Amino acid sequence: MREVEVKALVMDPTQNMPVLLLRDLQSSKVVPVWIGQPEATSIAMVLQQREFPRPLAHDLIKAILKGLGGDLDMVVIDSIQDSTYFATLHIRDHLGKTIEIDARPSDSIAIALRLGSPIYVSEEVFQVAAVEMPTIEDERQDFSEDRFRAFVESEMKLADFKRFVSEGGI
Repeated sequence: MREVEVKALVMDPTQNMPVLLLRDLQSSKVVPVWIGQPEATSIAMVLQQREFPRPLAHDLIKAILKGLGGDLDMVVIDSIQDSTYFATLHIRDHLGKTIEIDARPSDSIAIALRLGSPIYVSEEVFQVAAVEMPTIEDERQDFSEDRFRAFVESEMKLADFKRFVSEGGI
């Protein structure tokens, strides 16, 4: 398994869908995950350290889990089938027993971010879905991020994304 972090949340204008970029902590690769708008909003709220006046569904799950004395040990994006990712929540109850619950990656990540839990991608998923992201030197970072944003805002498909990063677009 590879531990990942949320690198960016961008829009795919061709499909009008948010794309979550998960960066591998041990390499320069990312795993792009297309997610729904409600989940993207929920994730963006955490990334921007903002809160709605009333709890969102993922906030409610966090409150219930903590209220019952449980915790989220980790999230694992463990398989991909027909371009659909699958994830498992590894939850520890108040007695220390761990249970695994099938969940969508977008919901799993939204909950993990709220609880500060680690996110992992299985080696199988990583080999199928990861794309290379070149290391960005500090002085080139702004320019590179601008180029990446311009690319994403124009027309992004997974094949185009892979070609863009392989050609050193970032």
